[in-house]
Amino acid sequence: MNDAATIAAADIHQGKPPPLAPKIRSHRRRYLLVGALLLLFAVAGAAWWWIASRSSAMHYTTAPVTSGTVARAVTATGTINPVLTIIVGTAVSGVIQSLSCDYNTKVTKGQVCAKIDPRLFQAVVDQDTANLAVAKAQLAKDQANLEYTKANSGRTALLARENSIAQDTADQSLSAYHQGQAQVLLDQATIQQWQALLEGAQVNLAYTDIVSPVDGTVVSRNVTEGQTVAASLQTPTLFLIATDLTQMEVDTNVSESDIGTVKEKNPATFTVEAYPDRTFAGSVVQVRQAPQTLQNVVTFDVVVDVANLDLALMPGMTATTRVITAQRDNVIRVPDQALRYTPADAPATAAAPPAAPTTRMGALWVLTGDKPVRVAVTLGLDDDTYTEIVGGELKVGDQVILSEQRGGGNVKPAVPLPRL
Repeated sequence: MNDAATIAAADIHQGKPPPLAPKIRSHRRRYLLVGALLLLFAVAGAAWWWIASRSSAMHYTTAPVTSGTVARAVTATGTINPVLTIIVGTAVSGVIQSLSCDYNTKVTKGQVCAKIDPRLFQAVVDQDTANLAVAKAQLAKDQANLEYTKANSGRTALLARENSIAQDTADQSLSAYHQGQAQVLLDQATIQQWQALLEGAQVNLAYTDIVSPVDGTVVSRNVTEGQTVAASLQTPTLFLIATDLTQMEVDTNVSESDIGTVKEKNPATFTVEAYPDRTFAGSVVQVRQAPQTLQNVVTFDVVVDVANLDLALMPGMTATTRVITAQRDNVIRVPDQALRYTPADAPATAAAPPAAPTTRMGALWVLTGDKPVRVAVTLGLDDDTYTEIVGGELKVGDQVILSEQRGGGNVKPAVPLPRL
Protein backbone atom coordinates (compact mmCIF):
# COMPACT_ATOMS: atom_id res chain seq x y z
CA MET A 1 0.00 0.00 0.00
CA ASN A 2 1.40 3.38 -0.89
CA ASP A 3 1.66 6.38 1.39
CA ALA A 4 -1.57 8.06 0.21
CA ALA A 5 -3.64 5.01 0.82
CA THR A 6 -2.01 4.58 4.24
CA ILE A 7 -2.88 8.21 5.20
CA ALA A 8 -6.50 7.84 3.98
CA ALA A 9 -6.96 4.61 5.90
CA ALA A 10 -5.57 6.25 9.03
CA ASP A 11 -7.96 9.19 8.67
CA ILE A 12 -10.96 6.86 8.25
CA HIS A 13 -9.89 4.90 11.23
CA GLN A 14 -9.72 8.12 13.28
CA GLY A 15 -13.32 9.26 12.10
CA LYS A 16 -12.19 12.08 9.72
CA PRO A 17 -13.82 12.46 6.25
CA PRO A 18 -11.68 11.86 3.34
CA PRO A 19 -10.18 14.97 1.70
CA LEU A 20 -12.74 14.83 -1.28
CA ALA A 21 -15.89 15.69 0.79
CA PRO A 22 -15.16 19.43 1.34
CA LYS A 23 -14.71 19.91 -2.38
CA ILE A 24 -18.09 18.29 -3.10
CA ARG A 25 -19.88 20.57 -0.61
CA SER A 26 -18.23 23.67 -2.08
CA HIS A 27 -19.36 22.73 -5.58
CA ARG A 28 -22.95 22.10 -4.35
CA ARG A 29 -23.19 25.55 -2.75
CA ARG A 30 -21.91 27.09 -5.91
CA TYR A 31 -24.57 25.33 -7.98
CA LEU A 32 -27.32 26.44 -5.60
CA LEU A 33 -26.18 30.04 -5.78
CA VAL A 34 -26.10 29.98 -9.56
CA GLY A 35 -29.58 28.44 -9.66
CA ALA A 36 -30.94 31.09 -7.34
CA LEU A 37 -29.47 33.84 -9.50
CA LEU A 38 -30.93 32.27 -12.63
CA LEU A 39 -34.36 32.06 -10.96
CA LEU A 40 -34.14 35.69 -9.87
CA PHE A 41 -33.24 36.76 -13.39
CA ALA A 42 -36.14 34.74 -14.75
CA VAL A 43 -38.62 36.36 -12.34
CA ALA A 44 -37.26 39.84 -13.09
CA GLY A 45 -37.50 39.20 -16.81
CA ALA A 46 -41.09 38.01 -16.48
CA ALA A 47 -41.98 41.04 -14.42
CA TRP A 48 -40.31 43.36 -16.93
CA TRP A 49 -42.15 41.68 -19.80
CA TRP A 50 -45.49 41.99 -17.96
CA ILE A 51 -44.94 45.68 -17.21
CA ALA A 52 -43.74 46.37 -20.72
CA SER A 53 -46.71 44.59 -22.19
CA ARG A 54 -49.10 46.60 -20.00
CA SER A 55 -47.45 49.92 -20.74
CA SER A 56 -47.51 49.26 -24.46
CA ALA A 57 -51.27 48.51 -24.46
CA MET A 58 -53.42 51.35 -25.87
CA HIS A 59 -56.32 52.63 -23.77
CA TYR A 60 -59.05 54.91 -25.09
CA THR A 61 -61.32 57.53 -23.55
CA THR A 62 -64.73 57.31 -25.18
CA ALA A 63 -68.12 59.00 -25.09
CA PRO A 64 -71.45 57.67 -26.33
CA VAL A 65 -73.28 58.99 -29.36
CA THR A 66 -76.47 60.62 -28.03
CA SER A 67 -79.70 62.10 -29.30
CA GLY A 68 -80.61 65.60 -28.19
CA THR A 69 -80.51 69.29 -28.97
CA VAL A 70 -77.74 71.22 -30.70
CA ALA A 71 -78.14 74.97 -30.28
CA ARG A 72 -75.84 77.71 -31.50
CA ALA A 73 -75.99 80.78 -29.30
CA VAL A 74 -74.57 84.28 -28.83
CA THR A 75 -73.68 85.25 -25.28
CA ALA A 76 -73.85 88.85 -24.10
CA THR A 77 -74.29 90.88 -20.94
CA GLY A 78 -77.16 93.31 -20.49
CA THR A 79 -79.29 95.27 -18.06
CA ILE A 80 -82.91 94.65 -17.08
CA ASN A 81 -85.24 97.64 -17.55
CA PRO A 82 -88.98 98.26 -17.58
CA VAL A 83 -90.51 98.31 -21.04
CA LEU A 84 -91.75 101.90 -20.58
CA THR A 85 -90.39 104.32 -17.97
CA ILE A 86 -91.92 107.80 -17.65
CA ILE A 87 -89.78 110.69 -16.45
CA VAL A 88 -91.82 113.05 -14.29
CA GLY A 89 -90.36 116.54 -13.96
CA THR A 90 -91.53 120.06 -13.24
CA ALA A 91 -92.25 122.95 -15.57
CA VAL A 92 -92.02 125.62 -12.85
CA SER A 93 -89.44 126.47 -10.22
CA GLY A 94 -90.05 126.59 -6.52
CA VAL A 95 -89.79 124.87 -3.17
CA ILE A 96 -91.18 121.37 -2.71
CA GLN A 97 -93.95 121.87 -0.17
CA SER A 98 -95.05 118.25 0.23
CA LEU A 99 -94.44 114.73 -1.08
CA SER A 100 -97.06 112.02 -1.38
CA CYS A 101 -95.15 109.41 -3.44
CA ASP A 102 -92.07 107.41 -2.59
CA TYR A 103 -90.16 104.39 -3.91
CA ASN A 104 -92.43 101.48 -4.93
CA THR A 105 -95.59 103.58 -4.57
CA LYS A 106 -98.44 102.43 -6.79
CA VAL A 107 -99.83 105.47 -8.56
CA THR A 108 -102.75 106.16 -10.85
CA LYS A 109 -103.03 108.61 -13.72
CA GLY A 110 -103.57 112.15 -12.36
CA GLN A 111 -102.49 111.33 -8.81
CA VAL A 112 -100.57 114.14 -7.09
CA CYS A 113 -97.08 112.95 -6.12
CA ALA A 114 -95.59 116.26 -4.97
CA LYS A 115 -96.59 119.89 -4.57
CA ILE A 116 -94.53 123.04 -5.13
CA ASP A 117 -95.26 126.08 -2.95
CA PRO A 118 -98.07 127.77 -4.97
CA ARG A 119 -98.19 131.19 -3.26
CA LEU A 120 -96.12 133.08 -5.81
CA PHE A 121 -98.09 131.57 -8.68
CA GLN A 122 -101.39 132.25 -6.91
CA ALA A 123 -100.38 135.88 -6.53
CA VAL A 124 -99.76 136.15 -10.27
CA VAL A 125 -103.17 134.63 -10.95
CA ASP A 126 -104.85 137.10 -8.61
CA GLN A 127 -103.05 140.04 -10.22
CA ASP A 128 -103.99 138.98 -13.73
CA THR A 129 -107.58 138.43 -12.59
CA ALA A 130 -107.71 141.96 -11.27
CA ASN A 131 -106.18 143.40 -14.43
CA LEU A 132 -108.76 141.54 -16.47
CA ALA A 133 -111.54 142.99 -14.38
CA VAL A 134 -110.13 146.52 -14.85
CA ALA A 135 -110.02 145.97 -18.60
CA LYS A 136 -113.64 144.83 -18.64
CA ALA A 137 -114.70 147.84 -16.61
CA GLN A 138 -112.84 150.16 -18.98
CA LEU A 139 -114.64 148.51 -21.88
CA ALA A 140 -118.00 149.16 -20.27
CA LYS A 141 -117.09 152.81 -19.68
CA ASP A 142 -115.88 153.32 -23.23
CA GLN A 143 -118.97 151.61 -24.63
CA ALA A 144 -121.18 154.09 -22.71
CA ASN A 145 -119.09 156.98 -24.00
CA LEU A 146 -119.41 155.56 -27.52
CA GLU A 147 -123.20 155.70 -27.27
CA TYR A 148 -123.02 159.36 -26.24
CA THR A 149 -120.62 160.35 -29.00
CA LYS A 150 -122.81 158.53 -31.49
CA ALA A 151 -125.91 160.44 -30.46
CA ASN A 152 -124.02 163.73 -30.28
CA SER A 153 -122.56 163.18 -33.73
CA GLY A 154 -126.05 162.67 -35.11
CA ARG A 155 -127.38 165.92 -33.57
CA THR A 156 -124.45 168.01 -34.70
CA ALA A 157 -124.71 166.65 -38.19
CA LEU A 158 -128.42 167.68 -38.35
CA LEU A 159 -127.67 171.16 -37.03
CA ALA A 160 -124.86 171.56 -39.51
CA ARG A 161 -127.18 170.71 -42.41
CA GLU A 162 -129.55 173.44 -41.13
CA ASN A 163 -126.61 175.84 -40.87
CA SER A 164 -127.34 176.21 -37.17
CA ILE A 165 -123.78 175.39 -36.16
CA ALA A 166 -120.48 175.47 -37.83
CA GLN A 167 -119.47 172.46 -39.89
CA ASP A 168 -116.28 172.16 -37.81
CA THR A 169 -118.33 171.44 -34.72
CA ALA A 170 -120.12 168.63 -36.54
CA ASP A 171 -116.81 167.20 -37.73
CA GLN A 172 -115.39 167.25 -34.19
CA SER A 173 -118.44 165.40 -32.94
CA LEU A 174 -118.05 162.78 -35.70
CA SER A 175 -114.35 162.36 -34.85
CA ALA A 176 -115.17 161.82 -31.19
CA TYR A 177 -117.58 159.09 -32.24
CA HIS A 178 -114.94 157.36 -34.34
CA GLN A 179 -112.43 157.62 -31.51
CA GLY A 180 -114.97 156.01 -29.21
CA GLN A 181 -115.32 153.09 -31.62
CA ALA A 182 -111.53 152.61 -31.69
CA GLN A 183 -111.33 152.80 -27.92
CA VAL A 184 -113.91 150.05 -27.60
CA LEU A 185 -111.88 147.86 -29.96
CA LEU A 186 -108.74 148.61 -27.91
CA ASP A 187 -110.52 147.67 -24.72
CA GLN A 188 -111.66 144.41 -26.22
CA ALA A 189 -108.08 143.56 -27.27
CA THR A 190 -106.80 144.46 -23.83
CA ILE A 191 -109.33 142.10 -22.30
CA GLN A 192 -108.12 139.29 -24.57
CA GLN A 193 -104.52 140.06 -23.58
CA TRP A 194 -105.24 139.91 -19.87
CA GLN A 195 -107.34 136.80 -20.39
CA ALA A 196 -104.38 135.05 -22.02
CA LEU A 197 -102.05 136.15 -19.23
CA LEU A 198 -104.51 134.87 -16.66
CA GLU A 199 -104.78 131.51 -18.38
CA GLY A 200 -100.96 131.20 -18.46
CA ALA A 201 -100.76 132.05 -14.78
CA GLN A 202 -103.42 129.46 -14.02
CA VAL A 203 -101.46 126.84 -15.97
CA ASN A 204 -98.31 127.63 -13.98
CA LEU A 205 -100.33 127.41 -10.79
CA ALA A 206 -101.61 123.99 -11.88
CA TYR A 207 -98.00 122.92 -12.56
CA THR A 208 -97.27 123.29 -8.85
CA ASP A 209 -99.09 119.96 -8.49
CA ILE A 210 -96.69 117.25 -9.75
CA VAL A 211 -99.00 114.51 -10.98
CA SER A 212 -98.42 111.06 -12.44
CA PRO A 213 -99.20 110.95 -16.16
CA VAL A 214 -99.79 107.17 -16.17
CA ASP A 215 -100.74 104.23 -14.00
CA GLY A 216 -97.62 102.54 -12.70
CA THR A 217 -95.04 102.15 -9.95
CA VAL A 218 -92.54 104.73 -8.73
CA VAL A 219 -89.06 103.23 -9.24
CA SER A 220 -87.04 106.36 -8.46
CA ARG A 221 -87.53 109.53 -6.38
CA ASN A 222 -84.95 112.30 -6.86
CA VAL A 223 -86.42 115.06 -4.69
CA THR A 224 -87.08 115.69 -1.00
CA GLU A 225 -89.49 117.91 0.88
CA GLY A 226 -88.15 121.46 1.24
CA GLN A 227 -85.83 121.14 -1.75
CA THR A 228 -85.79 123.94 -4.31
CA VAL A 229 -86.14 122.86 -7.92
CA ALA A 230 -85.27 125.08 -10.87
CA ALA A 231 -86.79 124.62 -14.31
CA SER A 232 -84.98 127.45 -16.05
CA LEU A 233 -82.93 125.58 -18.67
CA GLN A 234 -83.71 121.86 -18.32
CA THR A 235 -86.61 120.14 -16.65
CA PRO A 236 -85.34 118.39 -13.51
CA THR A 237 -86.28 114.75 -13.03
CA LEU A 238 -88.35 114.29 -9.89
CA PHE A 239 -89.73 110.75 -10.31
CA LEU A 240 -89.33 107.74 -12.58
CA ILE A 241 -92.51 105.77 -13.02
CA ALA A 242 -92.58 102.33 -14.64
CA THR A 243 -95.86 101.64 -16.33
CA ASP A 244 -95.82 97.83 -15.91
CA LEU A 245 -93.21 95.88 -13.93
CA THR A 246 -94.76 92.55 -14.95
CA GLN A 247 -93.27 93.00 -18.41
CA MET A 248 -89.53 93.72 -18.57
CA GLU A 249 -86.85 93.89 -21.23
CA VAL A 250 -83.14 93.13 -21.30
CA ASP A 251 -80.89 95.55 -23.18
CA THR A 252 -77.89 93.44 -24.19
CA ASN A 253 -74.70 94.57 -25.89
CA VAL A 254 -73.86 92.19 -28.74
CA SER A 255 -70.51 92.54 -30.48
CA GLU A 256 -70.37 93.40 -34.16
CA SER A 257 -68.87 89.98 -34.96
CA ASP A 258 -72.04 88.23 -33.69
CA ILE A 259 -74.76 90.71 -34.57
CA GLY A 260 -75.19 89.31 -38.08
CA THR A 261 -76.70 86.07 -36.76
CA VAL A 262 -79.13 87.69 -34.31
CA LYS A 263 -82.64 88.23 -35.65
CA GLU A 264 -85.96 89.29 -34.21
CA LYS A 265 -88.01 86.50 -32.56
CA ASN A 266 -84.86 84.51 -31.73
CA PRO A 267 -85.43 82.69 -28.42
CA ALA A 268 -83.21 83.77 -25.56
CA THR A 269 -82.45 82.77 -22.00
CA PHE A 270 -80.63 84.65 -19.27
CA THR A 271 -79.63 84.43 -15.62
CA VAL A 272 -79.12 87.03 -12.91
CA GLU A 273 -76.88 86.87 -9.89
CA ALA A 274 -79.85 87.21 -7.55
CA TYR A 275 -81.22 83.84 -8.73
CA PRO A 276 -78.22 81.73 -9.82
CA ASP A 277 -80.29 78.53 -10.03
CA ARG A 278 -83.07 80.01 -12.15
CA THR A 279 -83.12 80.56 -15.90
CA PHE A 280 -85.47 83.14 -17.41
CA ALA A 281 -86.78 82.80 -20.95
CA GLY A 282 -87.67 85.47 -23.48
CA SER A 283 -87.31 86.41 -27.13
CA VAL A 284 -85.62 89.10 -29.19
CA VAL A 285 -88.05 91.92 -30.00
CA GLN A 286 -85.65 94.46 -31.48
CA VAL A 287 -82.16 94.71 -32.95
CA ARG A 288 -81.32 98.38 -32.81
CA GLN A 289 -79.32 99.92 -35.63
CA ALA A 290 -77.50 102.47 -33.45
CA PRO A 291 -73.93 101.30 -32.73
CA GLN A 292 -72.22 101.92 -29.40
CA THR A 293 -68.44 102.33 -29.36
CA LEU A 294 -66.45 101.91 -26.16
CA GLN A 295 -62.64 101.65 -26.27
CA ASN A 296 -62.76 100.89 -30.01
CA VAL A 297 -65.20 97.99 -29.41
CA VAL A 298 -68.43 98.30 -31.38
CA THR A 299 -71.58 96.72 -29.97
CA PHE A 300 -75.27 96.82 -30.83
CA ASP A 301 -78.26 96.89 -28.49
CA VAL A 302 -80.41 93.76 -28.74
CA VAL A 303 -83.66 94.00 -26.77
CA VAL A 304 -85.01 90.79 -25.23
CA ASP A 305 -88.60 90.78 -23.97
CA VAL A 306 -89.39 88.75 -20.84
CA ALA A 307 -92.44 88.24 -18.61
CA ASN A 308 -92.05 89.12 -14.92
CA LEU A 309 -95.34 88.02 -13.44
CA ASP A 310 -93.87 87.23 -10.01
CA LEU A 311 -91.91 90.53 -9.96
CA ALA A 312 -88.67 88.64 -9.29
CA LEU A 313 -86.75 90.79 -11.77
CA MET A 314 -85.91 94.32 -10.71
CA PRO A 315 -84.82 97.27 -12.85
CA GLY A 316 -81.05 97.60 -13.09
CA MET A 317 -80.17 93.92 -12.60
CA THR A 318 -77.30 92.57 -14.70
CA ALA A 319 -78.28 89.67 -16.94
CA THR A 320 -76.03 87.17 -18.67
CA THR A 321 -77.98 86.52 -21.86
CA ARG A 322 -77.80 83.63 -24.30
CA VAL A 323 -79.54 84.28 -27.63
CA ILE A 324 -80.27 81.11 -29.63
CA THR A 325 -79.45 81.84 -33.26
CA ALA A 326 -79.94 78.28 -34.59
CA GLN A 327 -81.28 75.09 -33.00
CA ARG A 328 -81.86 71.45 -33.94
CA ASP A 329 -83.89 69.16 -31.68
CA ASN A 330 -83.79 65.34 -31.38
CA VAL A 331 -80.76 64.93 -33.62
CA ILE A 332 -77.80 62.56 -33.42
CA ARG A 333 -74.87 64.42 -31.91
CA VAL A 334 -71.30 63.78 -30.81
CA PRO A 335 -68.88 65.79 -28.67
CA ASP A 336 -66.70 68.17 -30.65
CA GLN A 337 -63.61 66.56 -29.14
CA ALA A 338 -64.36 63.35 -31.01
CA LEU A 339 -63.96 65.17 -34.33
CA ARG A 340 -60.48 66.32 -33.37
CA TYR A 341 -59.16 62.83 -32.47
CA THR A 342 -56.98 60.80 -34.81
CA PRO A 343 -55.09 57.62 -33.73
CA ALA A 344 -51.35 58.04 -33.52
CA ASP A 345 -50.73 54.96 -35.67
CA ALA A 346 -53.59 55.57 -38.11
CA PRO A 347 -52.58 54.94 -41.76
CA ALA A 348 -52.82 57.80 -44.20
CA THR A 349 -56.19 57.87 -45.97
CA ALA A 350 -57.04 58.99 -49.43
CA ALA A 351 -58.52 62.43 -49.79
CA ALA A 352 -62.32 62.47 -49.75
CA PRO A 353 -64.11 63.55 -52.93
CA PRO A 354 -65.09 67.21 -52.97
CA ALA A 355 -68.47 67.77 -51.34
CA ALA A 356 -71.15 70.30 -52.06
CA PRO A 357 -70.36 73.84 -50.88
CA THR A 358 -72.91 73.59 -48.04
CA THR A 359 -71.82 70.12 -46.92
CA ARG A 360 -69.34 69.65 -44.10
CA MET A 361 -67.56 66.30 -44.00
CA GLY A 362 -65.68 64.77 -41.12
CA ALA A 363 -64.44 61.50 -39.64
CA LEU A 364 -64.94 59.81 -36.29
CA TRP A 365 -63.23 56.85 -34.70
CA VAL A 366 -65.58 54.38 -33.09
CA LEU A 367 -64.30 51.81 -30.60
CA THR A 368 -65.35 48.37 -31.85
CA GLY A 369 -64.16 45.69 -29.47
CA ASP A 370 -60.68 46.93 -28.60
CA LYS A 371 -59.90 48.55 -31.94
CA PRO A 372 -60.75 51.99 -33.36
CA VAL A 373 -62.72 51.99 -36.60
CA ARG A 374 -62.89 55.07 -38.80
CA VAL A 375 -66.39 56.25 -39.75
CA ALA A 376 -66.97 59.04 -42.28
CA VAL A 377 -69.83 61.36 -41.36
CA THR A 378 -71.62 64.44 -42.66
CA LEU A 379 -71.68 67.28 -40.14
CA GLY A 380 -74.50 69.67 -39.38
CA LEU A 381 -74.93 72.37 -36.77
CA ASP A 382 -72.13 72.95 -34.26
CA ASP A 383 -72.62 74.71 -30.91
CA ASP A 384 -69.00 74.42 -29.71
CA THR A 385 -69.95 71.52 -27.41
CA TYR A 386 -71.82 69.11 -29.67
CA THR A 387 -71.93 68.67 -33.43
CA GLU A 388 -74.97 67.39 -35.28
CA ILE A 389 -74.45 64.28 -37.43
CA VAL A 390 -76.67 64.38 -40.50
CA GLY A 391 -75.13 61.50 -42.44
CA GLY A 392 -72.92 58.45 -41.92
CA GLU A 393 -73.08 54.97 -40.40
CA LEU A 394 -73.39 56.10 -36.81
CA LYS A 395 -76.11 55.29 -34.30
CA VAL A 396 -77.03 56.28 -30.77
CA GLY A 397 -74.97 54.37 -28.23
CA ASP A 398 -71.83 53.96 -30.33
CA GLN A 399 -68.68 54.76 -28.38
CA VAL A 400 -66.69 57.46 -30.17
CA ILE A 401 -63.08 57.93 -29.13
CA LEU A 402 -62.07 61.23 -27.57
CA SER A 403 -58.42 60.50 -26.75
CA GLU A 404 -55.93 57.66 -26.30
CA GLN A 405 -53.24 56.70 -23.81
CA ARG A 406 -50.78 53.86 -23.57
CA GLY A 407 -51.17 51.89 -20.34
CA GLY A 408 -52.75 53.24 -17.20
CA GLY A 409 -55.82 51.07 -16.79
CA ASN A 410 -58.90 49.80 -18.49
CA VAL A 411 -60.97 51.53 -21.11
CA LYS A 412 -63.39 53.98 -19.49
CA PRO A 413 -66.05 56.14 -21.08
CA ALA A 414 -65.69 59.86 -20.72
CA VAL A 415 -67.90 61.77 -18.34
CA PRO A 416 -71.06 62.51 -20.37
CA LEU A 417 -71.61 66.13 -21.32
CA PRO A 418 -74.78 67.81 -20.10
CA ARG A 419 -77.82 67.18 -22.26
CA LEU A 420 -79.50 70.25 -23.68
